[in-house]
Amino acid sequence: MTWVTGAEGSPYGVVNLPYGVFAQDGREPRIGVRIGDFVLDLAGAEAADLVLAGGALCSPTLNDFLALGRPQWTAVRQRVTELLTDPAHRTAVEPLLVPLDEVRMQLPFEVADYVDFYSSEHHAGNVGQIFRPGQPPLLPNWKHLPIGYHGRAGTVVVSGTPVIRPSGQRAGAAGPVYGPSVRLDIEAEVGFVVGVPSPLGTRVGAEDFADHVFGVVLVNDWSARDIQAWEYQPLGPFLGKSFATSVSAWVTPLDALADAFVPAPEQDPPVADYLRDVPHLGLDLRLAVQWNGERVSEPPFGTMYWTPAQQLAHLTVNGASLRAGDLYASGTVSGPERGQVGSFLELTWGGAEPVKLGTGETRTFLEDGDTVTITATAPGPDGTTIALGEVTGTIRPAR
Repeated sequence: MTWVTGAEGSPYGVVNLPYGVFAQDGREPRIGVRIGDFVLDLAGAEAADLVLAGGALCSPTLNDFLALGRPQWTAVRQRVTELLTDPAHRTAVEPLLVPLDEVRMQLPFEVADYVDFYSSEHHAGNVGQIFRPGQPPLLPNWKHLPIGYHGRAGTVVVSGTPVIRPSGQRAGAAGPVYGPSVRLDIEAEVGFVVGVPSPLGTRVGAEDFADHVFGVVLVNDWSARDIQAWEYQPLGPFLGKSFATSVSAWVTPLDALADAFVPAPEQDPPVADYLRDVPHLGLDLRLAVQWNGERVSEPPFGTMYWTPAQQLAHLTVNGASLRAGDLYASGTVSGPERGQVGSFLELTWGGAEPVKLGTGETRTFLEDGDTVTITATAPGPDGTTIALGEVTGTIRPAR
């Protein structure tokens, strides 16, 4: 039980406690934890010696705290829980609670590197059918390793940041043409935030996932399908993906998701030894995609073929280093049904089957002024439900 007004029973209750960075009244950005409809100012709490983290909570981003590692993450979480549940601390802590409607949320961590995977068999199969009709939907390598690519860290933005329609080359009847994308899409994903770094030349095993990964964010990896289709062979995504990647303002710690781990889908054929994660677990996260306020899809993350631990193992098997603030995303989350897909490419089957919104308007891909919001929930302890921070963005015209 928490003494914070309105927080008991909230999906942002004391069993959740996601971390973020907020600004208020012209002050420098500060680290905080969400509790109900308030932010607990952790910078102020550490300055008052209510929480001890070696000064890391007084930084303007989470990176220093991320680098401390799981024992310190757990100790701070336990202390924050104590402060918010023991009435003896109320007098000292209550002045550090800031109403959410008085703050502006910032990008919670400085993104060191960004990697995007392609881990949903349903999504990969749908894309294969749309782009390669009459051929096997999955390429020969797909079930042997988590397919991924390195993205652009500098264009990762916090939820709420407007997304400018990208321009680039796309295929035309008489050759390539240049101009704004006309097939602008979303990719509803889940991102994993790395805390503890690893030296160059070492491998991080799947069993070390919880020692290196701090927590989870929702991701919308916006995609210009027409630009992507023209440019992606032979080296993969480039301008069609690098213009913006939106992440939620709140990082949900793995400790808050302890009750959300579930058996992942069986993998056949057997994977390489370095990809064997025992136990083989995914996360029971229930995503929802809203297009201009109307829910159009509910992607289930628990169906993902490749697990977050396997993605981390593959990311580092060649000796690539980890840095505090690295972000790797799952790839589009899609389930087996049309109403469970995480992209509008799939929802409209390549634009051939427009979606009718509640306003009476129809859509195939995103138009200027459209807003997309992705939310998610997860099971918490004792039958509770916790929420992940939403990620939202509105399309602005090309410049």
